[in-house]
Amino acid sequence: MNFRYRIIQYMSGRYGVDKLFYALSILYFIMVGINSFLHVWVLYVFSLAVLAVAIFRVLSRNLYKRQREGQAFERLWNKIRSKYRLLVLRLRDRKTHYFRKCPSCRAMLRLPKKKGKHTAVCPRCRHEFPIRGLL
Repeated sequence: MNFRYRIIQYMSGRYGVDKLFYALSILYFIMVGINSFLHVWVLYVFSLAVLAVAIFRVLSRNLYKRQREGQAFERLWNKIRSKYRLLVLRLRDRKTHYFRKCPSCRAMLRLPKKKGKHTAVCPRCRHEFPIRGLL
């Protein structure tokens, strides 16, 4: 029996690697990098705890709990990522488009810049509301 087969056999039935593991690993390396300059023992202990949690999740046999943790992390990460994407989009299109929230459903609308007053229609709820465009 070779080494690879034994590793595969050992990992069968365990949760394995997911996005939360990668995020915890990146957090660990960032903390170690910061600690290499600051030399704070609390940060060192906290970084080891993050690494221990990441390894524990990989080797865990409780698949249901690890999947729920992973789904909760995905929901949080998607919220953060969508806010960041909207910010990048707003910065990129700031000269040609307005970004307004629909007063009815709170959807973010990307509207072309026009001079004067006009109305916008929300594609989600079909609510019409006035927009005052200034160039």
